[in-house]
Amino acid sequence: MPIISKPRCVAALSALLLACTGVAAQTIDEIIVTADFRGRTASELPASVSILDSEQLEQLAVQHFEELVNAVPNLNWSGDGHRARYFQIRGVGELEQYQGAPNPSVGFLIDDIDFSGIGTVATLFDLQRVEILRGPQGTRYGANALAGLIYMQSAEPTADWGGRVQVSAADDDALSAGLALGGPLTGDDLTFRLSVHHHESDGFRNNPYLGRDNTNGRDETTVRGRLRWLPNDRWQVDLATMVTDIDNGYDAFALDNSYTMLADRPGKDAQESIGASVRVEFVGSGDSTFTSITALADSDIVFSYDADWGNTDSWAPVTYDYISVSDRKRKTLSQEIRLATAGWLIGAYALRLDDHIVTVNQGDYYDPFYDFADSLDDTLGSEYEATNVALFGQYEHLLGDSTRLSLGLRAERRTTDYVDTAGLRAGPSESMSGGELTLSHDHSAALTSYVSLAQGYKAGGFNLGFVPDERREFAAEKLWNLEVGIKTKSRDESLQFNASVFASRRDDQQVRTSFQLVPGDPASFVFFTDNAAQGEAIGFEADVRWSPDDVWEMYANIGLLEATFETFATPQVDLSGREQAHAPDFMFAIGGRYRHPQGLFVRVDITARDEFFFDVSHDQKSTAYELVNARIGYEAKNWSVQMWARNVFDEDYAVRGFYFGNEPPDFPNTLYTRLGDPRQIGVTFDRSF
Repeated sequence: MPIISKPRCVAALSALLLACTGVAAQTIDEIIVTADFRGRTASELPASVSILDSEQLEQLAVQHFEELVNAVPNLNWSGDGHRARYFQIRGVGELEQYQGAPNPSVGFLIDDIDFSGIGTVATLFDLQRVEILRGPQGTRYGANALAGLIYMQSAEPTADWGGRVQVSAADDDALSAGLALGGPLTGDDLTFRLSVHHHESDGFRNNPYLGRDNTNGRDETTVRGRLRWLPNDRWQVDLATMVTDIDNGYDAFALDNSYTMLADRPGKDAQESIGASVRVEFVGSGDSTFTSITALADSDIVFSYDADWGNTDSWAPVTYDYISVSDRKRKTLSQEIRLATAGWLIGAYALRLDDHIVTVNQGDYYDPFYDFADSLDDTLGSEYEATNVALFGQYEHLLGDSTRLSLGLRAERRTTDYVDTAGLRAGPSESMSGGELTLSHDHSAALTSYVSLAQGYKAGGFNLGFVPDERREFAAEKLWNLEVGIKTKSRDESLQFNASVFASRRDDQQVRTSFQLVPGDPASFVFFTDNAAQGEAIGFEADVRWSPDDVWEMYANIGLLEATFETFATPQVDLSGREQAHAPDFMFAIGGRYRHPQGLFVRVDITARDEFFFDVSHDQKSTAYELVNARIGYEAKNWSVQMWARNVFDEDYAVRGFYFGNEPPDFPNTLYTRLGDPRQIGVTFDRSF
């Protein structure tokens, strides 16, 4: 059961808003939304969006984007892997690693570089902000943003010399250090920013069989570089580069759903990525602007795991030993150009993606009681190439002094080519389209309302392995979203409040499910995607920030969601009328900070979320949970030191769950869950210069 009912949540948030209005306070700075075509502020953008600036990032998280998820309304993640890279927005999004063809529902960009579906590299040191746009982004980002978009931007270069040093230490043998430096290279026209950060820890698991406490360890290094060139008042050129080396272990599932692992061959979840982007902006005569964005990335990803989660002693006298290893190489190259004026915008986009993968599944099984033996030695290599080309446009028209009508359209063509060592060849190509119609009205300088109708789309594809012929291919999906929202602030701008209500319908909804081909073989699961007749969702999102003075700052975020399958049945499951996976009915985050004028500060953040189904292939659920994070420290003019604690009350909570037979000799179906991080206490020193 949720800790707070939906009506009580809405009432509490409304009461907080009423209590806050009219109080003289400190101004809350507006933030420009980089992911938007026109670079509008969050209060001007007619969409449901969450913006986390650098100060919020430092106060809400320690190392990785996954630590921010609970603070964002209607955003969830699947713990299928060491770090979060499979996200769900309003219940829409993948749950596990794709096979054959990347086909993400949630776009994920870092400095304009596309890491959709492989967001393991989302470390947070020296980031300027994170933007989460909820709802289909059919005009702006097309096929890879059916559910929404996550956009991360690193700190920008400045004309003044400066930098920062950060050092942290915590239990779990966690150590991290980062250095950032920036300033002018040749006067104010050429500036740079460079940051380097390394983090390591044991990963909160103990493996007594191997005598190790770091089989799930973290070893994460990130280097970012930014260069800005301003040759004159009309031109701006931004170069962003990043190199990441994520070398994490993967030993996260225990037979008793604890933090004590028994695997004799623990896996890895590693990603090495090199990426770069060049953004060129030219301000022409009148109000015209030309923008060009070129981006490329090259990633090498290794994902392996001990498929039986045990060892020789665990299964004796039965021999039961399986392992799976996937080595993926992914390259992307994209180009976007657009021309905009005050009233209209036109543009073109092209993306080239190459994805090569080799998966090895090996194992042995012998039951001496029945004298039965089986073995597995299977290797599948595949090559996938895809080209996306799109044309898009947006038109805005003023209906009077305070009402705006906006129309956006996008047409996209995708061609593919796939071949694997099992003899499967596929090359589906398709044309897709989407867009949005938005009407917004300024009731006053402090209150804006909007209504929008948007259509997003996601490409179809094909399934691998031993699936029925009629399920080899699946069709494209479309999502219709109707949304009504308001954005308001107090006269002194100390209070900001945003809220939206939405209803969406997914036609030919793509659903990824699975079944086990060979009982007793944990590597024999066949995953396939099928089309449901229709899915539906309704929900509510709101966020409020209040800074009554220089001492206090408070916030509250809420997300309510009811996402269901209208009709969907396979020979294995019938999900008609059931709630969708990883789509909790309720999410809530509330927190506040007290900062004494002399520098002492205290911060507390509380997040909660309702239970949710783990997957579509079974009806097992998580349990509702709430987490408390806290910080206490001292801030001076250019340095700070703070002690922090995450998951203060050491709450056990699950971020992923499987339901299948994995324990010989009878292999009873059992729910196995992966736990989120337990309590961690640490200290961080930060100095700017």
